[in-house]
Amino acid sequence: MRYIVFDLETQNIFSDIGGNDPANLDISVAGFYDSGTDEYSAFSIDDLSSAWPIIEGADALVGYNSNHFDIPLLNKYYPGDLTSIKSIDILESIRESLGRRLRLDSVAQATIGAKKSADGLQAVRWWREGKVEEVKKYCLQDVKVTKKVFDYALEHGHVKFKDGRMKRDIPIDTSGWMTKENTGITHTLPF
Repeated sequence: MRYIVFDLETQNIFSDIGGNDPANLDISVAGFYDSGTDEYSAFSIDDLSSAWPIIEGADALVGYNSNHFDIPLLNKYYPGDLTSIKSIDILESIRESLGRRLRLDSVAQATIGAKKSADGLQAVRWWREGKVEEVKKYCLQDVKVTKKVFDYALEHGHVKFKDGRMKRDIPIDTSGWMTKENTGITHTLPF
């Protein structure tokens, strides 16, 4: 099954838009990992349409908080409907198992010993300073971390987090993650 791990960075934050609907934010950079080509790529808002063929080739979209944040935001730009593509949201799986949400950074540090290189607020500052390449590097680092957490969960059936000084396992049901859904459609764009 061909899956795309992705992450988005924004030009603004919720306090700028006076609400908490991700679709009201503006994308600065989108990063992708394509399991079909084993390649990473990043696109600024100016060349975001170049990402559509990558997305259209996916059997599943993989992200962290992607159902709540990334998919609604990216769907604002996408000429089709991303909700027609299978979604694997690692944070949603964690919340279903643990009963609460955890930051990607805390899960990644405990699970794979990796951490994010910065945070979303820093990425917004870089964007506003015109440091597009810095935002792309940061976004791709998040995609790489998310992919490693995804791979770990697939192999082990759990991820980890630090609970005080101890690491605890969070069981994750990954049984349907790599199952290709037969939707009978070729997604939404005419290629």
